[in-house]
Amino acid sequence: VGTLPGGCDAVGRCICRPEFAGPRCEQCSPGHHSYPHCYACSCDPRGAVDNNCSPAGQCRCHVNFAGHTCNQCALGFYGYPSCTPCQCSREGSLHSTCDQETGQCSCRPKVTGLRCDSCVPGAYGFPH
Repeated sequence: VGTLPGGCDAVGRCICRPEFAGPRCEQCSPGHHSYPHCYACSCDPRGAVDNNCSPAGQCRCHVNFAGHTCNQCALGFYGYPSCTPCQCSREGSLHSTCDQETGQCSCRPKVTGLRCDSCVPGAYGFPH
């Protein structure tokens, strides 16, 4: 499947198509996955470490990115493609992750704000 027409060179080495590699063109070349089809990895250049991926097509993502091709924010980050860390108030939020699009943290009762860092109208005494 992976050899070019003619199959091998003058000394008997297989001549591989660009997306194939190995002594008998029996694996995908770097930047490709899913032998015997050998699709391009298509890793997101903003979120991926490089354009190489696992045999199943999973790209290696920077810490703030996630997804098969690293084209979305990881948990704890928001605002793709910048993927800014969530900055949820430890005292006012239910957990440290936020909405991956808006950055809105999940606030405890009577607490409000993007980061859950202030009291709702009519309440006082934040953070206690």
